[in-house]
Amino acid sequence: MTARLADIAAQAGVSEATVSRVLNGKPGVAAATRQSVLAALDVLGYERPVRLRRRSAGLVGLITPELENPIFPALAQVIGQALTRQGYTPVLATQTPGGSTEDELTEMLVDRGVAGIIFVSGLHADTTADTGRYEQLRAQGVPFVLVDGFSPKVQAPFISPDDRAAMRLAVTHLTSLGHTRIGLALGPRRFVPVQRKIEGFTRTMGERFALGPEEIEADLVQHSLYTLEGGQAAAAALMERGCTAVVCASDMMALGAIRAARERGLEVPDDVSVVGFDDSVLVAFTDPPLTTIRKPVPAMGQAAVRTLLEEIGGTPAPHSEFVFMPELVVRGSTASCPPARALREP
Repeated sequence: MTARLADIAAQAGVSEATVSRVLNGKPGVAAATRQSVLAALDVLGYERPVRLRRRSAGLVGLITPELENPIFPALAQVIGQALTRQGYTPVLATQTPGGSTEDELTEMLVDRGVAGIIFVSGLHADTTADTGRYEQLRAQGVPFVLVDGFSPKVQAPFISPDDRAAMRLAVTHLTSLGHTRIGLALGPRRFVPVQRKIEGFTRTMGERFALGPEEIEADLVQHSLYTLEGGQAAAAALMERGCTAVVCASDMMALGAIRAARERGLEVPDDVSVVGFDDSVLVAFTDPPLTTIRKPVPAMGQAAVRTLLEEIGGTPAPHSEFVFMPELVVRGSTASCPPARALREP
């Protein structure tokens, strides 16, 4: 192995340590240097390690956290169609409870020789996660794009909705209906989209009602899970604090909020208004039809594909974030604040 490393290093004009880093997929090696080492392998007749073999021109990986939330299949469909139009075949890899982790799915896709990977709501959105996994992926020469969640530590293009603007749209709509006690139900605070929604919510509420961000977050923000049950629990807690309107961070949570209101003997929207987020399929047909913030899924999905193909083509986008504006869709789950500000008990 020492002689082999020495031969490769001599052919590439680099140190043996650099050769070792390239062969083991370690970060900290310039792209040009990595290519020189790979070319030396080819010239000397050595077989490249599986992960360093030339990428398939036809396969692109798409990693999503789950498929129970309708927004993820919707985004996967847009991305898949856009890839197909460009001659690529999408390979969908989905995390499931107790199943493969994001790292395991990434390794599987890399071993299959995908030309690139699109990550949707992955560990890049978790501020407590180690971002070194993405640097290692880049060191292996795999192009990738990250959707939902920005990290200044990861050198890659990001695609995001404007979560702050989304909250401004929701709060402005509800205050125009006379609501003053507006609650926000969302997921764990460690996620970037959650933090941005809180920023947009507290800023808009502060401007409207002269409240401090700490006061707003302590009284009007409730963290839970991105599920129907999570929305139900969070909304119940906010209604206990006298909220006449609840903004939810997903449509699934909003449906849970409607259930929580009905369990308290309240009507939506006569007693409590509810706003969702995503504009998932079928929420226009719920009872009542859900007022929501429409996530710009088609634009985001197409941008993710376009950006990834630029990366694959050798003209990578800068380390930047492409932000897309959401849209308020008013339906039947919001109405004027009830005359009696205090909620009726069940």
